[in-house]
Amino acid sequence: MTRIQVLWLICFGIVGFFLAFPFIYGGRDYEYIMHICITGFFYAILASSWSMLAGYGGQFSFGHMGFMGLGAYGTALFSHYFYLSPKPTGLCTEFAFGDQYFIIKNPVGVTSSTLTQDCLTKAMENWNGTVEVTPMPIVLGILIGASLGALFGFLIGMLVLRLRAAYLALFTLGFSEILRATISAEIDITRGQAGIELPHLFENGVVLFGYEFTKTDKIPPYFVMFFLLLACLAILAWLAQSRFGLFIRALREDEDAAAALGINIVRYKVLVFVITCTMAALAGAVQAHYIGIITPNNLMIMQMSLVVAMAVIGGLENFAAAAIGAIIIEFILELLRNSFVIGDVEVDMTIWRLVFFGVLLMVTLRFYRNGLITPIIEFFTRAHVAAETVSKRTSEPSSNPTA
Repeated sequence: MTRIQVLWLICFGIVGFFLAFPFIYGGRDYEYIMHICITGFFYAILASSWSMLAGYGGQFSFGHMGFMGLGAYGTALFSHYFYLSPKPTGLCTEFAFGDQYFIIKNPVGVTSSTLTQDCLTKAMENWNGTVEVTPMPIVLGILIGASLGALFGFLIGMLVLRLRAAYLALFTLGFSEILRATISAEIDITRGQAGIELPHLFENGVVLFGYEFTKTDKIPPYFVMFFLLLACLAILAWLAQSRFGLFIRALREDEDAAAALGINIVRYKVLVFVITCTMAALAGAVQAHYIGIITPNNLMIMQMSLVVAMAVIGGLENFAAAAIGAIIIEFILELLRNSFVIGDVEVDMTIWRLVFFGVLLMVTLRFYRNGLITPIIEFFTRAHVAAETVSKRTSEPSSNPTA
């Protein structure tokens, strides 16, 4: 069995393990471990897509969490403010579509006073349960959130990616902070730091594998996030093996040489930026529905630095390694929350775990520039090439003239 075959066997084994895990794990901390898995898949999507952007394309962006927030707030605002009703409220902004009315609630901020209660709640009180209002489909909200990520990614890309050097990094850093500040300030619409509550991914429950699950069960969102991760990795792998991947790697190495060969450098830089931003927004939208609430704190630069560190420790130039590294690091950071006692001193790991994480990052940058996971993957995918080349050369007759 060749090393490539062994690598594929390991990949199928990992996928099979995660597919079977929710049904074979029976620990008392089941809900907690499942939550870590779902969060790990979420960060794996962010880290792998950022790895494609920075590692393959050489475009360093610090706005990935900002685009995640666009996706999350896009679906949150959509599900919070828009409804369908068979009768007009007479209080809200509404538009007739056939026998249905498209209802837009008025923003009321975070107050719970009945004097500023939203118009739809007042209308439902007047109807006294005789009219059933339908919320908008969650899938549609997720698609809208992903589309917002793509739209803003395109606009920022067209504005900034014609420039070089650190302009993209600085611009996206400013974009994320401006977005977070705007969301925090627009309390009437976004509810500020109080956050916006969202319906769960399966608000009315779902039947899966012959079992009925409620909206708070972990198995349905586990598989949604896991298959979303697999889909993103499949798309990234296809792109990396195509001419698209060849072109963006050429841009990373030498933009001038790539332009001289006829590559439209702006087009491909914008394309890779839009694709990765869309993945981040899509992951953010799904994660927001899983958590059930989104706040501006999710867009903090600390979260962005975590994504970058996950990609670097896993392997910046290999999106699969970045995804694996993100899952492992998420588990390590959570398991390190447990404090312990040395003599008379209690070590609070809720603080020191970040120190451990920082030391791991510095060691990786100093001694393992390609990350900790990438060398393992390269052992199966590239190490055999050298041996085969040497074997082929030694088996060929010498071309040097004899004395």
